[in-house]
Amino acid sequence: MATRSRSNNRGGIVGAIRTDLERLHGAWMELIFPRQRGRGHSVMGKWKPETLPQTVAYRLWSAFGTLGLLILYPLTVVGFATRYYAAKLDSTRTRLGIVGVTGVAIIVWGALTVSAYISLPYENFLAIAAASVVAIISATLAAVFSKFGGRVTSVVLAYPFAMTAIFLPPVVAALVTPALAPYVLDPSYDFAVWILDNVLFVGGVNEWLRTNFQLEGAAYAAMWVGLSFPLGWFLGILVSLANLVRPSEET
Repeated sequence: MATRSRSNNRGGIVGAIRTDLERLHGAWMELIFPRQRGRGHSVMGKWKPETLPQTVAYRLWSAFGTLGLLILYPLTVVGFATRYYAAKLDSTRTRLGIVGVTGVAIIVWGALTVSAYISLPYENFLAIAAASVVAIISATLAAVFSKFGGRVTSVVLAYPFAMTAIFLPPVVAALVTPALAPYVLDPSYDFAVWILDNVLFVGGVNEWLRTNFQLEGAAYAAMWVGLSFPLGWFLGILVSLANLVRPSEET
């Protein structure tokens, strides 16, 4: 009985992956050729090439799409996971409401700000207070855009502001609590070095940043605020891709 259950589970996973790949490939094919996705039970059926040039173009485009799936499908799996946790956060936002989300952010960040005022020099306190204001506003805007915006608004605005609200707490906590620095600030520094050496080397941007800025104090918070937007857009696009492949109402 257990053996049969495991076999069915494996078949289910394989079947789900096959369906996902077919949908992705069909979406790729439909960028150029008509009637490619979900035409199995359609009266018109799936379009097929009729001439030699059409056949060559069709097969080349199909081959490119197959190669692209080697990269795209793992990203789609990341999109599935992101969608799951985003749904959990959205469910919490729905229960609390925009005012509730703002209130929770004010309580949490207000407590951190008060702690910074008591235990840190005034300059560091001001940096923490500024980061707290940014985080509170970000949490509120993420809730607003998630509630009232469509899919594009969610990707362009809600996800980045949500990332800001998520990333800032551990960074600010590490600035207030030096014991957390090895676990938050040191990896952030290593990540910043990697970005400068491997991403922002074009046009000497990395050298300009190194000359004009020092990664210390509030600069850590500013760095993660800046990274929140491209990362939010990236994750939002992955969720949209997951919705294209497997709509959220499907199991």
